[in-house]
Parts: sequence; C-alpha cells; structure tokens
Amino acid sequence: MMRSHSYQGSSLINSSNKVSANLYNAAANTQEYFSLKQENYKLANENVLLRNLLKSNYIIAPTKDFVKRDTLYKQQYQFVAAKVVNASVNLRSNYLTINVGSGNGITRDMAVFNSEGIVGIVKDVSSNFASVMSVLHKDTKVNCQLRKDGSYGPLIWDGADYRYCLLTDIPTHAKIKVGDTVETSELSGIFPEGLMAGTIESYERRQNEPFYTAKIKLSADLKKLNYVYVIKNRFKLEKDSLEKFSQTQK
Repeated sequence: MMRSHSYQGSSLINSSNKVSANLYNAAANTQEYFSLKQENYKLANENVLLRNLLKSNYIIAPTKDFVKRDTLYKQQYQFVAAKVVNASVNLRSNYLTINVGSGNGITRDMAVFNSEGIVGIVKDVSSNFASVMSVLHKDTKVNCQLRKDGSYGPLIWDGADYRYCLLTDIPTHAKIKVGDTVETSELSGIFPEGLMAGTIESYERRQNEPFYTAKIKLSADLKKLNYVYVIKNRFKLEKDSLEKFSQTQK
C-alpha cells in the first residue's frame, strides 16, 4: 500500500515537473523572440553607423587648385535604418511602407535598399512614414551596369515574376555572360554606384532590336523584407538644380 502511494506521488511530481518545464520553455521562447526582435533593431542601427563610415560614401573635394594632392573627403551619402511595415509583390505597381518619414529627414526620390540589394525609391512622405515605389513597379527604372564590362541600361519589371527584372538596352558589343553581377550605376541619379541589383539569368537579342535584353535574378528577396536602409544624397539637390538651370539656358 505504501509502495502504491509512493509510485502515484512520484508520477504526480514527474507530471508536474513536465508541465513546469513546458511552461518555462514557452516563456523562454517568448522572451527569446522579443530579444531577437530587439537585437535585429540594434544590428540595423549598427549597420547604419558602419555604412556611414564607408569610404565609398565620400567624394574627394580639392581644397587648393594648385596642389592636386591637397584634397578633403566630403560625405556624400548617409543612411537611415527603417522597418518595413507593409509591402506587396503581386500587383503591377507594387509599394512598401517604411516607418521613417520627414521627421527623420526622408524626402521624395531617395533610394532604398537592404543588405542583399536594391529595393525601391521613396515616392511619398508623411511625418513618420514613407511610401516606397518598389523595383517591382511598372514605372520604376533604375540605371544599372554590368560589373565586369561597365555597359549599362535601365532595369525594369515586366510584371511576370517578383524574383526577376529585365536589364534592357545593353549594347551587343558588351561582354555579357550568364551569372555576371549587375549593380547600380551612378547614372541612375538616385542610387550610388555599386549597389548589388542581381545576376544575369539569361540574355537575348530580340528581333529588330540592336541591343541585348537580360533577365536578372534580383539579389534582394522582396517578399521577405524586414529592415531596409534609406540613402540620403547630400548633393542631389545641388546637382538637380544645376542640371535644371543648364537645360533652361539652351
């Protein structure tokens, strides 16, 4: 009789321990989830600080005309981390919403990318949010180039598959190969040069066209966007004003 009671008591204790262990495990998983979310946010901000220190964000400005080597680095690009709070990929004109706006210095026509590649261009801005025209938008055109060859053309989306875009107007004399890297060109006027866009999946010379059209597999998965970076070009307004003035003088 004593043995029976002892066995039942032991079973109850073991069952209780299992329940407690499951509860502790669930609590730990919940805590880990929120900690991971916080860590991701911290990492995104740390990446911003590091990106702002990259040499490629600076231009060399001469301080004295008569000494060519007497130069000073000026920062041209600055980065702001943002979280994607809404996005689409299955429309003909896709947008995403990010949680930074004019209060963070964000303005129209700023470039957006993530750690994998280009994402889109800021279109509309409110105090705390911005609407970004995705590269998966019928009106988005980003001037990109072949990393090895330097030949360039507009990157556009034909609406077929969210994983791919088309790089058009590549001259037939270009040294193009499947697997080649495609990156942004400074001629885009919005994106800095050298940001990853994707790789060449295939290419062809279509009938009656004097250039290649290449199918590009995008390096960024636009269906899994979380954190992105908005690029502030400190000299864009000056450049645009000068070009507009020059056009009016023709």
